[in-house]
Amino acid sequence: MALESFMAEELALATAAAFTGAAIYVNVAEQPARLTLDNKALLAQWQPSYARGFAMQASLALASALFGLLAFWLTRDWRSLAGAALIFANWPYTLLAILPVNKRIAATPLDAANAETRGLIEAWGRLHAGRSALGVSATLVYLWAAST
Repeated sequence: MALESFMAEELALATAAAFTGAAIYVNVAEQPARLTLDNKALLAQWQPSYARGFAMQASLALASALFGLLAFWLTRDWRSLAGAALIFANWPYTLLAILPVNKRIAATPLDAANAETRGLIEAWGRLHAGRSALGVSATLVYLWAAST
């Protein structure tokens, strides 16, 4: 295997694994911790956390998809293409399934936070688990591709 294809596969895997680790961290640590807060503090924590997390995870997903496409181009291994498709699927999934919830949460003034706000953030957490699942799937497919 050429060094270029090896590097592309490894970078696709590494960025997918970083995305996955961040996504799982949100689901198993950050979200449960924030749900212990009262409604106003819950919203106050979610808003900046989401903005920072979005920038990081969106970049990782895009980088991984691009490295996966490059690995596919260099190796013609369909598994690299499948990994790229799985990690990139986070973009349309976020835009179509999660963004409407995000907009409702983000539009809520801190003083208006209530049980409905909490319910939206709980729903957001369940939707975010889909991002974790896509990340795990992409990481495993990339690992499979890199192992042969």
